[in-house]
Amino acid sequence: MILGSLIGSWLLRRSIDNGASMSGTATIARQGTGGFAYHERGWLRLTDGQEIDAERRYLFEECDGGFSVFFAESPPRLFHRVVLDPIGSSLVGEGMHLCGDDRYDSRYRFDADGSFTIEHAVSGPRKQYTMETLYTRCLT
Repeated sequence: MILGSLIGSWLLRRSIDNGASMSGTATIARQGTGGFAYHERGWLRLTDGQEIDAERRYLFEECDGGFSVFFAESPPRLFHRVVLDPIGSSLVGEGMHLCGDDRYDSRYRFDADGSFTIEHAVSGPRKQYTMETLYTRCLT
């Protein structure tokens, strides 16, 4: 499935609609049977120009027609499930997560050139932003 093809290192470029951005790397590694560990690290540039070290981890598991994404907690907690559909030369899927009264609508697009994009549109009383991350394979 798609997750096995993502094993390795990725450059990430993230833009947030409030003017913040992030650049860094992400690694995806096999973890157990059907599981994959995601770890990103980089520099988050805030709208005031301040840069801070940023890091995030998730767990991915393959499932029929797509994958599930979990927060890397003990025990892991489901973020959302994504079913993939072919659209043109890409595979595209969506997931949704409620965090209290805030809603995360996520879209994943895996392109034929090997790159992929994850977009999170967050709306609610405490959060309101859209964040898009482009991943391209690290050349080593």
